[in-house]
Amino acid sequence: MQCSRLIFRLGSKPWTTISNRSIACLAALPETHQMLQKTCRDFADAELIPIAAKVDREQFYPAEQVAMAGDLGLMSIVLDEKYGGTGLDYQAYAIAMEEISRGSPVIGGAMSIHNSLYLGLLEKYGTEEQKQRFIPGYTDGRKIGCFALSEPGNGSDAGAASTTATLKGDRWVLNGTKCWISGGYEAGNAIVFATTDKSLKHKGISTFIVPMDSKGISRGKKEDKMGLRGSSTCQLIFEDCEIPKDNLLGQPGYGFKIAMQGLDTGRIGIAGQALGIAQASLECAVDYANKRVAFGKPISKLQAIQMKIADMSLRVESARLLTWRAAWLKDNKKPFTKEAAQAKLAASETATFCAHQCIQVLGGMGYVSDMPAERYYRDARITEIYEGTSEIQRLVIAGQVIKELSS
Repeated sequence: MQCSRLIFRLGSKPWTTISNRSIACLAALPETHQMLQKTCRDFADAELIPIAAKVDREQFYPAEQVAMAGDLGLMSIVLDEKYGGTGLDYQAYAIAMEEISRGSPVIGGAMSIHNSLYLGLLEKYGTEEQKQRFIPGYTDGRKIGCFALSEPGNGSDAGAASTTATLKGDRWVLNGTKCWISGGYEAGNAIVFATTDKSLKHKGISTFIVPMDSKGISRGKKEDKMGLRGSSTCQLIFEDCEIPKDNLLGQPGYGFKIAMQGLDTGRIGIAGQALGIAQASLECAVDYANKRVAFGKPISKLQAIQMKIADMSLRVESARLLTWRAAWLKDNKKPFTKEAAQAKLAASETATFCAHQCIQVLGGMGYVSDMPAERYYRDARITEIYEGTSEIQRLVIAGQVIKELSS
């Protein structure tokens, strides 16, 4: 069985929490996926939820727990086994992302970027020599990679890369600044996008593998963020940064295409992350509503509260099915750009909605850090921004729909 690495490693742990909910259509999936869901949920209950508030409060990267996730095979879940990966599919990835992010969106974020935008791009576009150089050591969570596309002046205009790469002899020389780099302080290698031919605009962007210990690269200050405070976000500054000529990933000028295809896949991961936050918000709201007594009965008996719980559940289940559809299309090698954007849009807005409603159900308790509701809200907000804002997702969806219906 492909996931034996993950299941057998889990088998020695005393994680016995039983889920009292059913994931939409989980029973219709292969046993492998059902076992994976329980594995990840038990791991999150035992190891991630107990530290989530501390990670947020003290803003530290939970390296130990990321390594534990790596030991379970989650940090290389879709990577081929011949490169040291777990070798599962994107359906499994979506399920794992939700359950891990339900416990810790910080670890879910690291898992998403590393799987989709580092290992995923290396496996798809790297030469065999590059895979042998840059994948070993990056499959177990002890080392992670990052993805450097955004710049101070381009925002959602990913094709306006001002960072340049100039070929000088057998070396590429990079100059410029990348910003909003998730995991920038923790990463050992970066996938970097830089302009190699300005006259070609977005068709003149190329992709490079840049070790973070390269001469001429430095990290900016860690951003003080609203949410996901256990993951560093920083600038990467390139000042005559030299890397070998053969660190070019893919063909020259293919960088924009590589970035967009990487983000399509990454959006499945972020949808899973958002679903985890949404599900955690729903569970928190229901638990509190069952325990909080007002007007002589638990507030879960009040119609106003029931309406909120119903709306939260509806959105979570709907977004989950959209996410699973995008993953299914990816696994079956069918176009999934529109569906990934729909999943990411629906799930991210569901995360914000559910976190908001959770705070409303908890009332004053939802506004203080004694309860996780306010943290869920802060963590949820970034899912509508990174890897393409909600506005960009709508443009992607509209463009695909118009193309489909006009043909």
